[in-house]
Amino acid sequence: MARHPEEPARRGDAAGAAWDPTQYLKFGDERSRPLADLLQRVPLEGVRRVVDLGCGPGTDTPLVHARWPEAHVHGVDNSPSMIEEARRRAGAHSDYELADVRQWLRAAARGEGGQPAPELIISNAAFQWIDGHRDFLPDIADLVAPGGVFAFQVPGNFDAPSHALLRQIAAKPEYARHVTEKLRDTVIRAHEYLADLSRPGWRVDAWETTYLHVLQGENPVFEWISATGARPVLNALPSPDKERFSEEYRAALRKAYRAEEHGTVMPFRRVFVVATRTAA
Repeated sequence: MARHPEEPARRGDAAGAAWDPTQYLKFGDERSRPLADLLQRVPLEGVRRVVDLGCGPGTDTPLVHARWPEAHVHGVDNSPSMIEEARRRAGAHSDYELADVRQWLRAAARGEGGQPAPELIISNAAFQWIDGHRDFLPDIADLVAPGGVFAFQVPGNFDAPSHALLRQIAAKPEYARHVTEKLRDTVIRAHEYLADLSRPGWRVDAWETTYLHVLQGENPVFEWISATGARPVLNALPSPDKERFSEEYRAALRKAYRAEEHGTVMPFRRVFVVATRTAA
């Protein structure tokens, strides 16, 4: 590992930052589709143990069980509200841990918990919240069992109008003085992750896909991003600044993402990686 992981992680660097599972799940099908596509590329059968890093409200688990019905899913997330929702949904073949990714990695590297190595470690749209996550991806991969897989996907759309407008408006003095959490602005490409994880004993498949999500409703792009990328701003702003910001941001998004008869199209690029451990 290039450096020892010490800072909080997942869904913003502040472990106590508020996440709203209800808002997040408004576009549950669209948010789950990349994971379904990722899992189809995992070359494993008979998986018994899966670790889901950044599991959110537990919506990944049914997709895992659809592919590997007997697998036990151990979800990890640092949002209390997300873990509460995940535990509410939990079945006999899943459990959920309140911890950030770095905490989990340190404990797993020490062999805490007494569990066998998982055949599969997945992460669905979580690593983008962790500054410096590329440093410890190989260490996460090394925790899978021989022949196992480390598979993840992250957004690659931080240069899209949705995020560019967010940063532009949030930078205005009346808003910027309240916002302390960094807004995501770095797009890491598939070939960079490929280089990070390509080592002796590993086979890495990396690719990018742009989804064209057709969203319904009044200003659905705002509804989407208010549960994720815009959350650091919306959580930080006091009223009435939050109301003014929201109206300004909504108006900018309406111009950038025009509503059509069939809905509002939001292009969304995502980056996928499947790293398979080939050596014992």
